Amino acid sequence: MLKKIVLIGLTASLILMSFDKPAWKLYTKNGKSSDYKALLDQCSKSDVILFGEIHNNPIAHWLQLDLAKDLSKNHPLVLGAEFFETDNQDIINEYLSGLIEYRHLKSEAKVWDNFETDYLPLVNFAKAKQFQFIATNIPRRYASVVARLGLDTLAKIPISEYLKTKLPELPIEIDFTLPGYKVLKEHTGTHSHMGFIAEAQALKDATMAKNIYQNLQKGTLLMHINGAYHSNNYEGIYWYLKKYNPEIKITTISTVEQEDISNLAKESLSLADFIIVTPGSMTKTH
Repeated sequence: MLKKIVLIGLTASLILMSFDKPAWKLYTKNGKSSDYKALLDQCSKSDVILFGEIHNNPIAHWLQLDLAKDLSKNHPLVLGAEFFETDNQDIINEYLSGLIEYRHLKSEAKVWDNFETDYLPLVNFAKAKQFQFIATNIPRRYASVVARLGLDTLAKIPISEYLKTKLPELPIEIDFTLPGYKVLKEHTGTHSHMGFIAEAQALKDATMAKNIYQNLQKGTLLMHINGAYHSNNYEGIYWYLKKYNPEIKITTISTVEQEDISNLAKESLSLADFIIVTPGSMTKTH
């Protein structure tokens, strides 16, 4: 009887060992399989890393933290993120310095619903290492005004002198031939109360690019977390950064979900230098 139990247990173990169900795969922009070492090597040679995520994808959040930890072994880092708005920088700095507790950060910095599970570990990593963490996004109230009433309205708002230093100069340049903005422009008719979505998107991208550029430091890597649509196809933040300085070395990462991750889907080719692919059925974080 004991031999039979051992045999059954061994058979089950062999079955489990041969059962290959990866949680993620990494590809280059031309669809070739890649690996984490190649990603780490290229990021190490960059000035800026634009890590494009799907906001509720757990693999993306896990890789962001691990990439930051591994890069920091040989390079000083500055971290930045879309999920923090520029008018909350003082609060973030107070938390990083240990002056205020997490409950204050949570209540006052307009953090996202999944902040505690998905982003706080990265912020705490920066806190432990005494790295800067930059709030790069435009305050949502201004993006909302522009989405409803257009960019011209922004010039009429009495924005503080401090905040003006963190916003792009007006009028911002928008290339509506870029596919990302072109698609948004074509779909504004379906949102009668938000007729300027493309302009609001460009304003976010330009704001994030300015705050990234202002915080570049020689010999330091700046890793930025943003929704993949803000840097996919080398548009958005990437495009505005290159307007500041075409020589900036930028590595872009995108995240996509597919039912079959054994190959990169045709529509995801050229999204970024590296594309993280996870199963579409994966449990989301919120």
